[in-house]
Amino acid sequence: MENETTSAAQAAPLTSTAAIAALAALAQESRLAVFRLLVQTGPEGMAATKIAEALAIAPSSLSFHLKELAHANLVAASKAGRSIIYSANYAGMNGLLAFLTENCCAGVPCCVPDITTLSKETTT
Repeated sequence: MENETTSAAQAAPLTSTAAIAALAALAQESRLAVFRLLVQTGPEGMAATKIAEALAIAPSSLSFHLKELAHANLVAASKAGRSIIYSANYAGMNGLLAFLTENCCAGVPCCVPDITTLSKETTT
């Protein structure tokens, strides 16, 4: 399978400008749904037609949303034969999370509860 990545992975720490762009990209219902679907799908990604079907988004709208997410470094596009496969850019996502939690708990070991513990408590 031919695989040409068209979006570079996030390597350096995010700047405020990049974090704002990523948050702005996610601050729209369809883009957030697309990003969450791609995160759930995993690194193998999904073709745009499958994303459009899964989320009932018109192809022209989806193209715009994918472009915005790619511009914010949250989605990567790879060519596989004649298809373009979109996947979550986990490095970009983790960079955003690192930026948001950089000064968490005033530098002491994190005081935020483990998310798996939190989710178990809310479901019981």
